[in-house]
Amino acid sequence: MPQVISRVVSQRAPLRRLAVTALVLAVSVTSSAAFAASAGPLVPPPPPDDDRVFGDHLTVTVRDAGEGADGTFELYCHPAGGTHPDPSEACRALEQNARWGTDTFAPVPDDSVCTMLYGGPATAHVTGRWAGRPVDATFDRADGCRIERWDRFVPLLPAVGGQTPAMADGAGGAGGRVP
Repeated sequence: MPQVISRVVSQRAPLRRLAVTALVLAVSVTSSAAFAASAGPLVPPPPPDDDRVFGDHLTVTVRDAGEGADGTFELYCHPAGGTHPDPSEACRALEQNARWGTDTFAPVPDDSVCTMLYGGPATAHVTGRWAGRPVDATFDRADGCRIERWDRFVPLLPAVGGQTPAMADGAGGAGGRVP
């Protein structure tokens, strides 16, 4: 008879292990589900404020452009707003200068041949984001090419010197480049 009892006990041992394993698994799944439900939906944390981009945002600092034109201005586009004197027109000027595959704020190439025309001491520094790209551009009016580049960005940059609206619209002739 002792042999029969040992066989019955040895046959029940795998069943016990299976039952214990199933019980442990059920408890862990239930506690994990309860924890997940109490924690709320699994979503990534919000990005830091510095990484949030709400449309296009530029900071424009202008110096030596004349009375009322100097200062630091914030510009937001899409929708237009900020402390810039004319945000809607400034955003429109940026849109007109934007070309697919080119840097809207690219400097005048070093090998450009430009007229020796001095446009005054005005300088500007533009930083921020435009069209999803970082911007860090400087502007001056040291020669004809740089004057033309500045004038293309009016009214983002203030009208300076003898600039006329026709020059800002691109009808200003050779624009400082020697033909």
